[in-house]
Amino acid sequence: MGRFPEAISFAPGAPHPDTLPDADLQRYTDRYLAHLRERGADPERARRTLFEYGPSRGLVGDVVGEALGRDHGIACAPEDLVITVGAQEAMLLVLRALFASPGQVLAVANPCFVGITGAARLLDLDVVPVDETDQGVDLDGLARACRAARQAGRSVRALYVAPDFSNPGGGRMSLDCRHRLLELAEREDFLVLEDNAYGFTAGAGTELPPLKALDTRRRVVHIGTFAKVAFPGARVGYVVADQRVATGGGGTRPLAAELATLKTMVTVNTSPLAQAVIAGMLLEHGGSLVELSRRKAELYQRNLTALTEALDEQLGAAGAPPGITWNRPEGGFFVRVQLPVRADAHLLEVSAAKYGVLWTPMDQFYLDGAGDTQIRLSCSYLDRAGIEEGVRRLAAFLTKEIRS
Repeated sequence: MGRFPEAISFAPGAPHPDTLPDADLQRYTDRYLAHLRERGADPERARRTLFEYGPSRGLVGDVVGEALGRDHGIACAPEDLVITVGAQEAMLLVLRALFASPGQVLAVANPCFVGITGAARLLDLDVVPVDETDQGVDLDGLARACRAARQAGRSVRALYVAPDFSNPGGGRMSLDCRHRLLELAEREDFLVLEDNAYGFTAGAGTELPPLKALDTRRRVVHIGTFAKVAFPGARVGYVVADQRVATGGGGTRPLAAELATLKTMVTVNTSPLAQAVIAGMLLEHGGSLVELSRRKAELYQRNLTALTEALDEQLGAAGAPPGITWNRPEGGFFVRVQLPVRADAHLLEVSAAKYGVLWTPMDQFYLDGAGDTQIRLSCSYLDRAGIEEGVRRLAAFLTKEIRS
């Protein structure tokens, strides 16, 4: 994007600029301080919390926990929550806390968000890919991966999934698959790391319960972020971790407590000012994640519709190059396009330089060498006119370059 600033870019999965707050952030901070005073805090002590380090577990777990319970049916006490520096820190902390043995492996849906695989590489963890289907992760393939690990004297410790409109594949796990995944997790004794970054983009009436809301045996560690529902610059995420983990002395302790301890060695704490702003935004919307994200969800639904309609018009008509197909996700930021040629860096260079359109090669998201003929298109950062013009350029590029 830096080299081709005039190109229309379907690459970034960033929130749309129009969704960033235009109000004075001081108002949100004041709203959170009022909340503290309403709950009995001394006014001066409440004000000072914004300028001190604060607890590693975070300051706003009560506000976030109440919102998760109200909107998503996730019952969690404040002590089960850790407020993190975005979801990325949550992933790193969870992996570090859970993987104590070299014989443990992390299973991931394939293709997979590079944030979790990157964190696994930093920690020298072995990662096993499991194919993602239209209905969610391939449960038969996951069961085979568990058996293969056992036969090799190892074990699948956890599975990472984004059940709602995953990045990059855009897939969504069916309700039946969610229930069967939790049954398999209990049977095979692994945890599920649920990434819920895009669930808020589901259309009205099409919402599905998060895995954590269905979790009756504490198998799910739920990871969330305010980057999309509020704004990314705050760098505030959270993790619901109500499990217990073994300690070195033969006992156990809450996983959330272990994450908080690890956090003191990584970032010490999440910015109290950023937490206050996010909590104030939630409180101004009735303490509801749904209300906070409603306008943004509607915008992303419109953009996704615009993208798939433009693809239908430009590449679905007669005369378009053969062998080009795409999925039709019901939410999220991403559409995956299958090409009849290899989508490599050279092809991207041609697309940017000659046709003024950017996209993301999918092969970087796969762990098994697949995806080299797929591209990812993100609709989140553009408006409708940009999407339509971008698809026109993409169609011209594919029509000319694939046939030449």
